[in-house]
Parts: sequence; C-alpha cells; structure tokens
Amino acid sequence: MSLRADVGVRLGELELRAEVQVRAGEVVAVLGPNGAGKTTLLRALAGLLALDEGRIEIGDVVVDDPDADVFVEPEHRSVGVVFQDYLLFSNLTALENVAFGLRARGRPRAEARAEAASWLDRMGLGPLARRRPRELSGGQAQRVALARALTTEPGLLLLDEPLAALDAGTRVEVRRDLRRWLARPGAATVVITHDPVDAYALADRVVVLEEGRVTQQGPLTEVTAHPRSRYVAELVGTNLVAGTVVGGVLRADGGADLVVPGDTPDGPAFAAVRPSAIALHRRRPEGSARNVWDMTVLDIDRHGERVRVRLRGPVDLVAELTPAGLEALDLHHDEQVWASLKASEVAVVPADRP
Repeated sequence: MSLRADVGVRLGELELRAEVQVRAGEVVAVLGPNGAGKTTLLRALAGLLALDEGRIEIGDVVVDDPDADVFVEPEHRSVGVVFQDYLLFSNLTALENVAFGLRARGRPRAEARAEAASWLDRMGLGPLARRRPRELSGGQAQRVALARALTTEPGLLLLDEPLAALDAGTRVEVRRDLRRWLARPGAATVVITHDPVDAYALADRVVVLEEGRVTQQGPLTEVTAHPRSRYVAELVGTNLVAGTVVGGVLRADGGADLVVPGDTPDGPAFAAVRPSAIALHRRRPEGSARNVWDMTVLDIDRHGERVRVRLRGPVDLVAELTPAGLEALDLHHDEQVWASLKASEVAVVPADRP
C-alpha cells in the first residue's frame, strides 16, 4: 500500500507544506532539525491533526481532503503508529498491549491474544508476555510498541524517533533488528528521526524537512554528497560506507578496504566517518593513519567557514577543510590528492540490510 501526501497545516508559528510519497514496501526517513515540522507531519498522516489544505491518500483511499470535506478518523485508517515514548498502557501486560489493537477492531479475545503471542515470539519477547511496561527495559518496550502496531497489518507504519529513548548498546541491537521487521512487501513506512545513522540503517530514501518545507530527498548518500543547505551540510554530512567486516577490516561493497577499530565484530556493517576526520595531502602521507587512499577531486563546495571536498577513489568520500586549509593545499577540480583517516575515527554499526 502506497502513501501520497500533500500536507498543508498551520500550527502556531509553523506553516507546514510538504509533499511526501512512499511506495509500497518502501521505508522513507524524514530528517530535519527541531521545529522543522517532522512530528506535525506524522500527526497529520496518522489523522491526529486535520489538514488545512492538501490531500492524503493511503493506497487508493483518500483519508484527508479539506476541499472535498473528507476526513477519516485515525481508528479507521490503515495506519500503525509507534511514538517515541511508546505510549504503552501501564495497567496492561505486554501481551494485552499487543492484543489491544486487534480487540479494538473487533477480533475475538482468544484470537487476538493468540496473534499477539505470535508477534511477541517473533520479537523474542515470548517469555515476557505477562510483564507490565514498568518491568520492561527500553528496548523491550520499544519492541512491544512495534508489535502492537504491526499486529493490525497497517498499510502505513509511522515511527516517531523509534531509537531515541534507547541507550547506545540497546540502540545498536534494536536498529539491526528493526530493518528486518520493517521489510514488509505490501506496506509503506515513514520513520521520523534526527539521526543520519538511523536513516541509513533503516530507510531506502530520506526526505529532509526544514522550516516546514522539503528541501532535499533521495538516497542518503546522494543527499549528503550534494547538500543544499547548511543543515544538510553540517548535521547530515556524514560519510557512510557499507560493507562486511572481517578481522578489523571493512571490505566495502565497491571492493575497497577500510581499516576499522580492532574490536569491531565481524559481519555486515556500515562505517560512519565525519568529513572533518579525513585529512588531505599533496603527497602520500607518513604517520599513524591506517587508511590512506589516492583520490581525485570531484567537486569543491564552500559553506561559510567550511569547505567540503568531494573525492573519488577506492572509497568515495567527502572531506571538510577550512578555507585556509584549502588555500594551503591549492586544490582544484580533477586534481590528484591523498586522503588519510585513522581507524579510531571510524564508527562502525552492525547492519542487516536486505
């Protein structure tokens, strides 16, 4: 089931006007700074906030169109929502929380509980079915909330900062599993997040929302390679390299090797590298850096007091310099340059991408 949305909402000082389309089976992440309108967009898609103008279609069903006087209440939309704080019912067990949506749709109690138990087993939570939310960890509560949303088989799944409330260790584990759970061929998923790592790990495509408007969209690697705003350049400007780690070396999907911290576990993963961590040299450098590549300068973009240099080589990267650093290197388009990166500057996240 696909999503086609032209969302126009005025809320206080925020004027949101954003077009978002998600194909059936696709996961789209909405990125943006605080106050950009991300949560307002999610509430409008869920039916918790009526449009002032525009139109929302889920599959072939129009669920909101002010001009046609159409508004479908949230409980009658094929939508599942997982909020940042999960909003589990504190007086219900994990099993009863998951069964709630099915019971609300008229399923018999025994049938709803059996389906809920099946979902908890899939999430690895079967033994915790009788626990109440206060007896669950953050990661366990997140899984229960997701199971509750998925049991009704929604055509559209909305996740509001699904990993923000988790500690670092739990976030890695849940992020790895979440992508597998979101791989539903007939459904569309929208993930609201501020973290480019989460966007890369979970989504097929990103939509960047700033001051109520879509400023960029596409695969995250393309968006970060060609930033159109200071927000994208500064907060989403992270190099992301997918591959497989074996013995402290990540073999990138393109065939190049990237030395990573020695305690990194083997398996599918992606590396996140800050552009400012990449050093550029006119000659092959000597020193402690484990990663050294011969690169070609593809593009030089100036963003205020920062300069982003897009490089092509064994691993395509974006480096960041000061204007003074660029002047000292005297770099130009199509020139050869050496890039170096310390293994300690590489953040590696296990991945299980389909």
